[in-house]
Amino acid sequence: MEYQLREWVEHEIKLNIGSRFRLPDIPGDTLAPRVFTSTYFDTAGHRLARLGISLRRLTDHRKTRWQLKLPHKRSRLELEIPSHHGTPPEPFLDLLFGLLRNEPCEVIAKLRTKRSGIRAQTMEGPLATIVVDRVTILDGRRAIGRFSEIEIERLGGNEKEMNRLKSLLRSAGAEEGDPRPKIVKVLGIQPDSTAPTVAASAPPLDHFKVMIENQVKELLLHDPGTRFGKDPEELHRMRVSTRKFRALLRAAKVLLLPEWSNSLRTEMGWLGQALGAVRDYDVLLAHLQLEASSLLPAEKKIFCRVLISLETKRSVARAHLLEALRSDRYLKLLNYLEEAVHHPMPSTTEGVTLKEIARKEFNKLRRMVRQLKSNPSDQELHRVRIRTKRARYAAELAQRTMEKAVSRYIKQSKRLQGVLGDHQDAIIAEKQLRELLPGIRSYKSAFVMGQVVARLHSRRQQARAAFPQEWEKLKKRGRLAFSEPS
Repeated sequence: MEYQLREWVEHEIKLNIGSRFRLPDIPGDTLAPRVFTSTYFDTAGHRLARLGISLRRLTDHRKTRWQLKLPHKRSRLELEIPSHHGTPPEPFLDLLFGLLRNEPCEVIAKLRTKRSGIRAQTMEGPLATIVVDRVTILDGRRAIGRFSEIEIERLGGNEKEMNRLKSLLRSAGAEEGDPRPKIVKVLGIQPDSTAPTVAASAPPLDHFKVMIENQVKELLLHDPGTRFGKDPEELHRMRVSTRKFRALLRAAKVLLLPEWSNSLRTEMGWLGQALGAVRDYDVLLAHLQLEASSLLPAEKKIFCRVLISLETKRSVARAHLLEALRSDRYLKLLNYLEEAVHHPMPSTTEGVTLKEIARKEFNKLRRMVRQLKSNPSDQELHRVRIRTKRARYAAELAQRTMEKAVSRYIKQSKRLQGVLGDHQDAIIAEKQLRELLPGIRSYKSAFVMGQVVARLHSRRQQARAAFPQEWEKLKKRGRLAFSEPS
């Protein structure tokens, strides 16, 4: 069956109001009043709602459409499919495959909304849609609860104009609102996207549990966006969560049973490789598109053929990724991860502090850099980048138990990672282009590719030149962060 899919990003602000609230006079066009019913679907354990995801069937004047709302940076990505079917459309089920995991997707709530509002205008054009929602929570046909709120969806203007609009609504009686989706408020749950915390004095294993819980939530949160495939940042964030999870397992291995942590590392490594194959092409294409932007129009047209070739390779890698994300192995891994968050398998080691773990990783990094020659190889710098990342994750694990100096160390670690990351990205891009050169038959194409290769080589040299200074800064930060008190 063919579906018509619409998508847009919703930039929304919510305000709470009382039953007697009335919109103040705001320049704009009055919206026609609407009454619609929203039927929400989820697993029995509310796995979607806990991630701030909404799946609903919306009925309005005998028209029915399905909507899926996914967290997207500071906003929400809204997907909509017109359909009169009583069950969620296949495209939405495909996007939610990793979250539903073959569990029944059932009705969890039904809301009836009376909506009125205005499309606010300025001299320059539309500013925002302001709607007043009077919501009734239904049990069958019986009302079991009510609440009201204002939703402000930004259409244009700047931040100052939006703040002025909010101030006007507050002066009319509106109050700071609950940013959670309606269904999350109705269920009375806090989304899992809210990062858990632990007291600084808690045992090391408790800090580890919170850190891996955050990574599992990140992985799940970006799973649908990775499947949708429109924003490369979704896949990037999902991949980072797998890498960080593995690095935390490695850093905290003294706290954990080896057979438990090793099996998790193996499975997360498998997932990381599947994600990495696509992510590497995303980075490569972004770098090459940036380099191509400075070419002359005729040269840019020639170079586009190279980009098309690489995009074809990315499509193949993405097909393999989607196959992995639909596999039983992936579903088992997700179940295993959720179990691991609540019940990590501790070793019998006692008395090890998180600061000692972080210091150990920093010392490993320092020894690696100390052994470098004056002109280290590309492979050696890549290994330093990996070791820097591992040391940083170990520091983040210990961050709440240490002084502010470790925060400055973590910040400088990111700077060094960025320098070495630019170096590695330029190497990969240059290598890919050189591999394509033998198949180039046109001297014009070869000339353009040669120009881009030269630019990439220059980028590598700039990163190499910046490395010693950035490392000295990190070494200083590390000594301050991990020195023993006098």
